[in-house]
Amino acid sequence: MLASYWDGGYVTLDVTDPTKATYLGDTDFAALDPEALESGSEVAPEGNAHQAEFTLDNKYVVGADEDFGPYALTDGTELTASQGSNTTRLEEGRSITGDSVFAGGACPGDPAVPAGDPNAVDVAVVERGVCTFSEKVASVTAAGGYDAVLVFNRTGADACDQTLGMSVEGDVPVFGVAPRGQGFAIFGQAYDDAACMAGTGPAQLPVALGIKGDRLTFSSYFDGWGYAHLYRNESGKLTELDTYAVPEAHDPAHASGSGDLSIHEVAVSEKRADLLYFSYYAAGLRVAKIVDDEIVEVGRYIDEGGNNFWGAQVFESGGKEYVAASDRDHGLYIFEYTGGM
Repeated sequence: MLASYWDGGYVTLDVTDPTKATYLGDTDFAALDPEALESGSEVAPEGNAHQAEFTLDNKYVVGADEDFGPYALTDGTELTASQGSNTTRLEEGRSITGDSVFAGGACPGDPAVPAGDPNAVDVAVVERGVCTFSEKVASVTAAGGYDAVLVFNRTGADACDQTLGMSVEGDVPVFGVAPRGQGFAIFGQAYDDAACMAGTGPAQLPVALGIKGDRLTFSSYFDGWGYAHLYRNESGKLTELDTYAVPEAHDPAHASGSGDLSIHEVAVSEKRADLLYFSYYAAGLRVAKIVDDEIVEVGRYIDEGGNNFWGAQVFESGGKEYVAASDRDHGLYIFEYTGGM
């Protein structure tokens, strides 16, 4: 079995006995992002191990590192957060510094979010849960006076001190999802991760709505979009052999205005051990080969009207291999790779 564990990397397991899965190997992210390094930037990788497959011969693991945020954040405190997807972007070199204000759950039906100070920079700090991120941001916007929103995680076995990217819409910069312990620390509250995971910790941060916490500073820098990893399939730590990204993904000029330039997933050929298909959102469908332990692009398709490719799956019909690619705007495409390479 091959599991994609986001910041934990990719993990291989022996499931000969499904009731007793045992560890075989896993991956680590490099200290510096290898794709960014090729473009001359020394930044930490975000670690977005989203999806992966074994090649036909099981010699390699190919991983899709999905990243919708071409700008990463640094903060004046120890916060782990990325920028929300469809909100006002904090572009490279810009920063926001302001007082944190606890806004509760900020869901429809919750106590109203207290208004921010229109004459100061205020950051609404909101708990994840119950309603959508976009609804929370709408509640903060309706309250008025806020310049940014920070979301921190809720209680529960699949939450607490885990981080999470956000698909969210809004007219102010939105950051998150930060670990729950960091949300508590902003307001000087003790946090017990074991109790949180067990569901016995506080259901909501135990402070009053509108109370101010630490002064927060968010600064932005360009770190590129998501890309593919190539690992040798072996026991213990898997060796990373290569990475692949479309050229535009690590060009700051395409950080906005060119659509999402992240990989979403890989589909490996069921006929050839060296052939790969990548669904790459706005960068289209990409076809690559593994040549001498490197990923080499050998084909592509981008519709004249643009694409937003999400899924990719190979199948066979009449002795030929095809790949189905789902476009989030236009529907399903069927392709046949006819290149000779």
